[in-house]
Amino acid sequence: MRRPSKPLLHDDSVAKSRPRRARDPAQPNLPFDRMPERIEPALALLKPKPPSGPDWTYEVKFDGYRLAVHIEHGNVRILTRGGHDWTRRFPAIKDAAKKLNVGTAILDGEAVILDDRGRSDFGALQRSLGGRGGKKVSAEAIFFAFDVMYFDGHLLTNTELSVRRHLLTDFLDGATGAIQLSEEVEGDGDDLLEKACEYGLEGIIAKHRDSKYRSGRTGDWLKIKCVQSESFFVIGYEKSSVARGGIGSLLLAARQGDGLRSVGSVGTGFKERDAIELKQMLDELKTKRPAVPLKGRNLVFAQPTLIAEIHFRGWTSDGNLRHASYKGLRDEQDNSKVFKLTDTD
Repeated sequence: MRRPSKPLLHDDSVAKSRPRRARDPAQPNLPFDRMPERIEPALALLKPKPPSGPDWTYEVKFDGYRLAVHIEHGNVRILTRGGHDWTRRFPAIKDAAKKLNVGTAILDGEAVILDDRGRSDFGALQRSLGGRGGKKVSAEAIFFAFDVMYFDGHLLTNTELSVRRHLLTDFLDGATGAIQLSEEVEGDGDDLLEKACEYGLEGIIAKHRDSKYRSGRTGDWLKIKCVQSESFFVIGYEKSSVARGGIGSLLLAARQGDGLRSVGSVGTGFKERDAIELKQMLDELKTKRPAVPLKGRNLVFAQPTLIAEIHFRGWTSDGNLRHASYKGLRDEQDNSKVFKLTDTD
């Protein structure tokens, strides 16, 4: 039985994207552009509420690993957001890319594992890859493509999103394997966010239809979350004689300026097996000098190497996370994703 995917798109009140017209197979008579070795990804800027109006298009926000899939005449490379080659770790995505009806392309998207309700499950993806620093391959991961930056020998970074999406939809529409289309959903942004939250999704992404593909957080892409989720350094733990695994809570820190600042702790979301593994890793990183000034009983300090993904509901008045819940560890190659506080926070 095939598991349902993309639950927001099964809602009859939400319109789905479809190709407006068939793509002309004759390529334009233009000089070919050399395929870039890597394109720095466009990133979504966090906003508290979605934009409105006909200039914006919306997609489901996935929770996985951002990847770029490079296809060049049967050869495939899969790069992480930081530029690391993870082709070997996603064999099903690699095989699916080879079967696409395209000579050359660079696809932008997210590798995820879906739960039985069709929601992306970051913890399941991490486990399939062997956890932080793991060397396993994930045969279960699905790559949801949401953009194309290079196609049929032409660089598309200066082409409007609406045109890039048309090309992408044309050759991925209906795909159900390890590479699928991240479909656009049409409607009012506030209504779509409400529905996404009802389904237990991460949130939605809003993109300006006329925007070019620009690297970094330019404001062309926006992310609006149902529950806030960010990455923080684990700088130690609180020992517990009653908690399973011996960890009562993890001590967390964010970047601020050139240093770090404590943002409190998290004591929920990890199972006994998680706690045992975390304690072993943190004990290997043990240090007498905390990464940030902290005092308290039963605290064990660690070098700020482990990066945890944390769900939380907001911030307290003294700058700590409110209602925090542990989701899993990110690979150390994701250290650019660690949350950065402004100097006024």
